[in-house]
Amino acid sequence: LAVLSGPLGTPLDLSAFESGSKALLLGGCYGIAAIYPIARALKERGVKVDCGIEASSAYMLYYENKIKSVSDELFIRTRDGTRGTKGGCADMLKDAEGKYDSVIAIGCVFMMKQCAPKIPQGLANALCALNPIMVDGTGMCGACRVSVAGNTKFACVDGPIFPILEVDFDELG
Repeated sequence: LAVLSGPLGTPLDLSAFESGSKALLLGGCYGIAAIYPIARALKERGVKVDCGIEASSAYMLYYENKIKSVSDELFIRTRDGTRGTKGGCADMLKDAEGKYDSVIAIGCVFMMKQCAPKIPQGLANALCALNPIMVDGTGMCGACRVSVAGNTKFACVDGPIFPILEVDFDELG
């Protein structure tokens, strides 16, 4: 091997996602690709999976067919309205109250910060992935330091998946 880095975080614990439950996966930018394997794994567990993807413009969307292949329903949003509905992933949460047991948002920090206050009340799982703040992925640089539920965590060692409502997005910037 020429190069090896790690630990790069911990895997998503799928045990909390029960067969027959409903999950909404939201992907923006790189997060569109990141939700694909999660959606596929949840479908294999018998979870009903709806996916929402966002991009600034239609030409920036990708993986639509892959995401659609593992989704019960696919929602598309573009910031400029050139494809799907105008808006972003946070807008998809407006109608999510009572429809889902879980929400996972993956994308840029700004997108996840927009989603956090719109998470429906009482969800069993409301998660985000803080991959965008990782630099070296080994825990050595400290760039991925984040406050989660008032405790200091490192996205590359303790995450990257965290409860979205416990992340201090204001501190992240």
